[in-house]
Amino acid sequence: MKKLFLFSVLLTSAMISSLFVEAQPDRWQQRIKYQINVNMNVNTNRFTGTEKIDYWNNSPDTLTRIFFHLYWNAFQPNSSMDVRSRELGKTVLREPSRMSDGLDWDARVKDRISKLTPEQIGFQQVASVKIAGVAQELKMHETILEVVLAKPIMPKSKVQLDVQFEAQVPQQIRRSGRDNAEGIRYSMSQWYPKVVEYDYQGWNANPYIAREFYGVWGDFDVNITIDKNYFVTAGGDLMNANEIGRGYEVAGTKPSTPAGNTVTWKWQAYNVHDFMWAADPNYKMITRTTVNGPLIRVVYKAVDSVDSRWQRVADSTALAYPIIAKTFGPYPYKTYTFIQGGDGGMEYPMATLLKNASIGTAIHEWMHSWYQMMLGSNEALYPWMDEGFTDYATSRVMAEMRGRSGFAAEGSYRSYFNLAKSGLEEPASTHADHFNTNFAYSAAAYSKGAVFMAQLGYIVGEKVRDQILLDYYYQWRFKHPNPNDLIRVAEKRSGMELDWYKEYWINSTKTIDYAVGDINVENGKTMLSVKRIGKMPMPIDVLVTYKDGSKEMHVIALDLMYGTKPAENEIPRTNHTPWRWTHPEYKFAIAKGIQEIKSVEIDPSMRMADINRNNNKLVIPD
Repeated sequence: MKKLFLFSVLLTSAMISSLFVEAQPDRWQQRIKYQINVNMNVNTNRFTGTEKIDYWNNSPDTLTRIFFHLYWNAFQPNSSMDVRSRELGKTVLREPSRMSDGLDWDARVKDRISKLTPEQIGFQQVASVKIAGVAQELKMHETILEVVLAKPIMPKSKVQLDVQFEAQVPQQIRRSGRDNAEGIRYSMSQWYPKVVEYDYQGWNANPYIAREFYGVWGDFDVNITIDKNYFVTAGGDLMNANEIGRGYEVAGTKPSTPAGNTVTWKWQAYNVHDFMWAADPNYKMITRTTVNGPLIRVVYKAVDSVDSRWQRVADSTALAYPIIAKTFGPYPYKTYTFIQGGDGGMEYPMATLLKNASIGTAIHEWMHSWYQMMLGSNEALYPWMDEGFTDYATSRVMAEMRGRSGFAAEGSYRSYFNLAKSGLEEPASTHADHFNTNFAYSAAAYSKGAVFMAQLGYIVGEKVRDQILLDYYYQWRFKHPNPNDLIRVAEKRSGMELDWYKEYWINSTKTIDYAVGDINVENGKTMLSVKRIGKMPMPIDVLVTYKDGSKEMHVIALDLMYGTKPAENEIPRTNHTPWRWTHPEYKFAIAKGIQEIKSVEIDPSMRMADINRNNNKLVIPD
């Protein structure tokens, strides 16, 4: 039986590894393997731990130092996270914000860190980092540990590091911590010394200010020793399930929990870039199977009044999976776990923390398994590729689950319009930590990022955009794609040039505004003009409706595209000469006379993010 189980584990690992190999575009990336052992003291909220880390330097560079994230050091008075939150909170927003007092707080943080006592703060202290038994020089930079290497790590080589550390779990404030508002004892994210990602841009040693994450692809073997009364769950597979029980064991197996006050939970997660776990004495677990997909686990605090809500989360996510898989690609791991904990919703590989039983939040966090956990873009540099694409995907999945057809991203467009008109917008390419306001970050990352993908369907056609989504998944899963990688996938599938779209939409704050112009007769032809009012050029769809009920669609490609999208409906269509982006006005002929026109409308599908739609339609009275 043990041999069969071992073979199954090795086979699963080999399958995931084969996916990893087959998915590689031609770019190197680092690789890592963690073996972590921790002993948690539930009375002091502290734990000691060791890490044995295998690190593959697959780069062409010689590394003279290596960096670690020590996230929990942010949860101390006067930390960078503390001060940054309080400074942003002083801003008064002219536009309505998520905060009822009109201030630009991160509602979860506010000034709470500044008030933490020594027993409530978080810390991660690394006692030593050794290579081949030799202690390395350590330099602390609050949430970043710099390790100055006694001997450089050469290109295309492997090194093993031994790390000893101690940590105190902070009072739950942002994402991780203990004793959150719902009474969950431990939400253990960002909990271990985590090696910083080194990529083609160098070290990504971002201090923890509150925003996003980026990690090295690798394997985790994690042993958690804790009070035996605690139920532990995690983003991974439990390797000693038949010993632990708690619903993890194989059906019909009688758990053989060892004697003593503690028990060790042995977890494994392969080909991921992070590992999260949670623990509470009163956790309860329910499971659901999915069609050709993972086993879903839902773990929550056993309270009768909310039990039915968590049951609905389990049912809804199981129903959502076939929709997700056909649109965005299959989920490759065996399990996914929704865990009550944290401060809202926060995604991690193979699991998410959820504050409460919100189906919309659950779907959103699960979609992060695609846009960040498999397509591991650098969230700090490109948060719109993470949060934005996840928001877009959530809208589509929720709409299909509810039986809604057609456009599903109206909310994202409304949020973007508010941002564009607020006077606070910054380019979506701004580093996540360096936005001037929480409001601008949130709207740019989530809403403008979602509009990017929805509007791409307007530019290249909905069916082509959906093929791009799958191409992107298959070509870049288990990698670290950047915006150019995405654009190249879209260009190859659509046959168009699309770099202009990224430059305008992501790297600038220029807006789209087109207007119906004049209707005249020239040389016996009825000529219609369209005017570009905004500074961002776009391809244009113009629907002309005649009084006899007939319609014709006029499609004007942008010259920068070097192509035109395929027809999307049965309305007779005319493709016109591309509109040169330097020209503010465009004229074209229509089939019938002025007296026969009922209306002229730019972008009748309303997929173009035109900030002033009042000038998009001209209705001619009878």
